[in-house]
Amino acid sequence: MRADRLLSLVLLLRARGRLTAATLASELEVSTRTVLRDIDALSAAGIPVYAERGRDGGFALLPGFSTDLTGLTPDEAVALLTAQSSATPEALGLGPAFASAIRKVVAALPASTRPGATEAAGRVLVDPKSGGWTRRTVSPPTEPEPPLAIVQRAVFAGTRLRIRYPTRPRDPEPELTWRVVDPLGLVSAAGRWYLLALHDGADRTYRVSRIVEAVEEDEPAHRPTGIDLAQLWQRRQSDFRARLRSTAARVRVRTDRLEELTRTALGRTATHDDVPGWLVVDLEFADLGHAEHVVWGLSPHAEALSPAELLAALSRRAAATASLYP
Repeated sequence: MRADRLLSLVLLLRARGRLTAATLASELEVSTRTVLRDIDALSAAGIPVYAERGRDGGFALLPGFSTDLTGLTPDEAVALLTAQSSATPEALGLGPAFASAIRKVVAALPASTRPGATEAAGRVLVDPKSGGWTRRTVSPPTEPEPPLAIVQRAVFAGTRLRIRYPTRPRDPEPELTWRVVDPLGLVSAAGRWYLLALHDGADRTYRVSRIVEAVEEDEPAHRPTGIDLAQLWQRRQSDFRARLRSTAARVRVRTDRLEELTRTALGRTATHDDVPGWLVVDLEFADLGHAEHVVWGLSPHAEALSPAELLAALSRRAAATASLYP
């Protein structure tokens, strides 16, 4: 969302002239410290923002600076346009203003680069509401994943990609093989990046963090036209979950934690009343490990009632944890 905010900051200064950091923070709904960091980022990017000290001081753009964005490079345009995938304009609090700004970005691009930039932006999807394949809650990685830059370059350039990837990723010591794929798009979900691609014409999804090596090929990728990345991602998630041998479990949960529990499960099949403040819920999980992960994360606000294998797994985990704190 930072690209959206930087663009909004420039447009605010252009439209209203000199503004204080406090005013900008209020308009953008961020802290004053965030505004100061954004001002530094704009200055480093070559946007002529300067500060005036004193009682009537604040930040302003140099006179004559134009926001028609005619100097925008294709890569910069892609960065701005891709920001649309991470949130709707309404979610950003900018509504029609942000949508209008994005249209201006597209209109300001030279005709020769406009189709390529808009197409490249459509090849990245940030899905903050999705929990990946099984809706587990995962913290975002603290460091960029090493192969991501190479994968992203191939996705944007529309070239084939050669990757070294585990044949069976869940094996303790998986065998690594090389394969050439046709990238379709990149999706960020639950703090992880996924590469949607075709391998020998078949649909494949690769977790970017599991790609050991990536090499961009000179050959153009075989990419069908008219791909809607959001629909493709949703379909692949549904297909994946349909193939899972799911685990049914009954869980007792506090009423105020019901939404969190059901959001991280594959689905809820029934809900039963319990004592005041508690409910008993029948749920579907991807597997036993998924159920254990979710229920343990909600303890002591959730209690597994069945199946017996889940209770045993949670009991072992509780005993192992207790042994650390004698």
